[in-house]
Amino acid sequence: MPEDTAAFLAEILPQQRDMTLALHEGDVSPRLALWSHRSPVTLFGAHISGAGWPDLEPKFRQEALRFTGSRGFEYELLASGASGNLAYTVGLENSSAVVDGVPAVYTMRTTHVYRREGCMWRIIHRHSDLLPFQGARGIHRAS
Repeated sequence: MPEDTAAFLAEILPQQRDMTLALHEGDVSPRLALWSHRSPVTLFGAHISGAGWPDLEPKFRQEALRFTGSRGFEYELLASGASGNLAYTVGLENSSAVVDGVPAVYTMRTTHVYRREGCMWRIIHRHSDLLPFQGARGIHRAS
């Protein structure tokens, strides 16, 4: 693995994990901190999409209200790279959380694109969708 990519992953993967775990507890703060507030910034999510910080921030806050408890989270990194001021991760987010008041287990396929802003990496794009076998709602009730 190239040195740039290894350094990027060592910095960003713990933040990415913390951001997701906090969201599952209803805390949007780490997400707001990790995302860029400068254009271009875009989201093509499984439940919400948008472009530009003025559009995304209220959607992120609303999305956090859907979650009231994390029961577990694992991230499986499938691909990554970093070069200069741009980087990306591709992976599977395996989650067990309370969503809309219902315990749920689900897997999201995710791609994050990062831009270095000053000395920090910031997310500038996320694309996510649920694995096809998870049905129309995409989320299975936990056993």
